Amino acid sequence: MALTEVYWDHHIPLPKLAPVQAKVTVALVALLCFINSYDGEFVFDDSEAIVNNKDLRPATPLNNIWSNDFWGTNLSSNSSHKSYRPLTVLTFRLNYLVAGGLHPVGFHVLNIILHAVISALMIDVFAILIGGLAYDEKGRILNHAPKTSLLAAVFFAAHPVHTESVAGIVGRADLLCALFFQLSFLTYCKAFNKGSDRDDRFSLQWVVVSLLLCAAAMLCKEQGITVLGVNAAFDVLLICNVNVYELSQRLLLRKKSFDVSELVRMGLLTRLGLMGLGGLLMLYARWRIMGTGPPAFTEVDNPASFAENIILRKLLCVMVLALLCVYVVRCALRSHQWRSEQSLFTSALSVCPLNAKVHYNVGKNLADRGNTTAAITYYREAVRLHPTYVHAMNNLGNILKEKNELVEAEQLLSKAVSIQPDFAAAWMNLGIVQNSLQKFEEAEKSYWNAIRFRRKYPDCYYNLGRLYADQNRHLDALNAWRNATVLKPDHSLAWNNMVILLDNTGNLGQAELIGREALRVLPNDHTIMFSLANVLGKLQKYEESEGFFLHALRINPNAASCHGNLAVLYHRWGKLELAKKHYELSLKLDPEAPGTRDNYNMLRRKLDQLKRSTP
Repeated sequence: MALTEVYWDHHIPLPKLAPVQAKVTVALVALLCFINSYDGEFVFDDSEAIVNNKDLRPATPLNNIWSNDFWGTNLSSNSSHKSYRPLTVLTFRLNYLVAGGLHPVGFHVLNIILHAVISALMIDVFAILIGGLAYDEKGRILNHAPKTSLLAAVFFAAHPVHTESVAGIVGRADLLCALFFQLSFLTYCKAFNKGSDRDDRFSLQWVVVSLLLCAAAMLCKEQGITVLGVNAAFDVLLICNVNVYELSQRLLLRKKSFDVSELVRMGLLTRLGLMGLGGLLMLYARWRIMGTGPPAFTEVDNPASFAENIILRKLLCVMVLALLCVYVVRCALRSHQWRSEQSLFTSALSVCPLNAKVHYNVGKNLADRGNTTAAITYYREAVRLHPTYVHAMNNLGNILKEKNELVEAEQLLSKAVSIQPDFAAAWMNLGIVQNSLQKFEEAEKSYWNAIRFRRKYPDCYYNLGRLYADQNRHLDALNAWRNATVLKPDHSLAWNNMVILLDNTGNLGQAELIGREALRVLPNDHTIMFSLANVLGKLQKYEESEGFFLHALRINPNAASCHGNLAVLYHRWGKLELAKKHYELSLKLDPEAPGTRDNYNMLRRKLDQLKRSTP
């Protein structure tokens, strides 16, 4: 099982370092390559997995991590990607708690540290795979290929293929999975550490620990379960030295009988049985958690090439150093490009100019930064390159809707839902456009289609309520907005619209009840305070109305409409000097505020009359 020192190891142009020195060296190389990504932004998938993921927030119950996918969507939802990585999300949540919010530096630093630790551990992994498994009398791994394993670990640490996993925060899943993968393999190897007097038996405890670490790797990223295959192959080929070709010939062609007693004596069948049972239990648990739908992942090729031939001990040294320098420079360049979404997507555009997803990402980044005109160009190109790219059609349709180019927006969104009929967001956006075009029946059908494909869709209920309000279907509008608040209790717009509609239709008592209920859920929402204050003023509850207006102004002191309506309240209440003060503040903030100028002039005439009538 153990070999003497690998015969080519002394040809490697590296010094022979002590184990600790070697690991520190590899860790420093890993840090050097990726340290410039420590102060990067949240980019690419970070926005969905971290910035918009409520599972990171302290207010979200911790149990949600175990029932939601990597992106914070419930696994039972048909929109879930089924990527179940609760341990990774837990580390994001810990980052959030330690930093006191969404500060990317802490997230990046932990990724860089994890890469350094993984790279250092690769020395032990390579030592076993290249030089064989052996332990000294103290139970430490004997490295029969110290230079080779060091060189391989250095190349691993410096390989630019790791850039996405290290510089992109969502790559934490790959890093944690790799760490537990390594630990599972190394603890499996530990099961055969019996000292110099070792027999052919093994330690059951270490095999069980290896299975638990495999489960941890799988809870960081799904591919972690593949370590069982690595452990099994290592056991068969290197621990038990089974000739697989000869064995397959015997079993398939039945040339000779096969005696399994030797494998039983070595414990191979027991170990394979334990790993098989453990793997099946993990897959079953994963299937139960995931539900009936399979997980959807995007496979990323990860090619790596290593020089196999040994040529002259100076030319080889130059080539190795040159390659290492290229890797370091490439890592620094790529990690710099990962500092922001703009630089990342722009760099991708130069590499893959005909990739529709790249044009889509550039367009989305531009739109998020407010440059919708440029975003339109990239979205159009994405659709041209991939005519069935429904997400690009949806985003382009949204921008055109905001620019009031409603006819083309309707055409794009209609095409998107015809290509993907269960695209709930596109149905809702199509409904908004059709409502703006006064195609009320079509808009209502589009909204209900969106709800049919995504039952818990508060924003769609909100927009459906706006449609009903436009048609004076007041009861239907109130029901739609109530559904929105049931599904999303902090849906401020739905609460506010209910108060305003009830106010406008004269149902002041009901408007007051809804407003107070809304503020119990959203106690610092100044828009709801403003609407409730208007209702209370009409009910002649002047003191309460004044309190809500003033509270709203403390939150948003530059709201011209709030100053104007508070002035109207004081005007009715007879507090004319206060009314004058807030009319003037309102006009200073918004000289064109509707009605405020007329009310202010009316107040000044009244004040002049009072002055003239005073002896």
